Amino acid sequence: MANEKLIGKRVAILATDGFEQAELLEPRKALDEAGAVTKVVSLKDGRIKGWKHTEWGDEVDVDLTLSNARAEDFDALVLPGGVMNPDKLRMDSKAVAFVKSFFDAGKSVAAICHGPWTIIEAGAAKGRKIASWPSIKTDLRNAGAEWVDNDAVTDGNLVTARKPDDIPAFNRAMIELFSGKGKQQRPAA
Repeated sequence: MANEKLIGKRVAILATDGFEQAELLEPRKALDEAGAVTKVVSLKDGRIKGWKHTEWGDEVDVDLTLSNARAEDFDALVLPGGVMNPDKLRMDSKAVAFVKSFFDAGKSVAAICHGPWTIIEAGAAKGRKIASWPSIKTDLRNAGAEWVDNDAVTDGNLVTARKPDDIPAFNRAMIELFSGKGKQQRPAA
């Protein structure tokens, strides 16, 4: 049952091998059901392999390689977690530039679990309220963010969540933000 809140919205999901499976598949399903067109963008073409809690999970088709993806072709960005996935992405200059371009353009971004690592690397964490997996709380604070222990936190054009258990709240907040109804103006710095 599509609620069609996101008809016409194009959403990039930036991920690579080691993404937490539920944190990519469940938000993607929610976005697709809301009418969005989702594209998995990755460092390589073909397929990327998920991580399911403590072991390798399913593979997902890559729609676009990072070298062929342009932020201006999308309305919003999703950054799934897992430990390996964002750790690889934050070390890739093209991935960091891709994420930064969404923030520079004021586009909506959603990140869960360890996903905010890439936000830190893109220089977009400072002054924001961000939820994440607890182990990166210090990283976020060191980057100038306020770490929040909540299931879904919206701060301007960014929505974040802590873990897979938060996915229902994360999906609701993400769809609200991406639809434009939940968008809040950030105060001038």
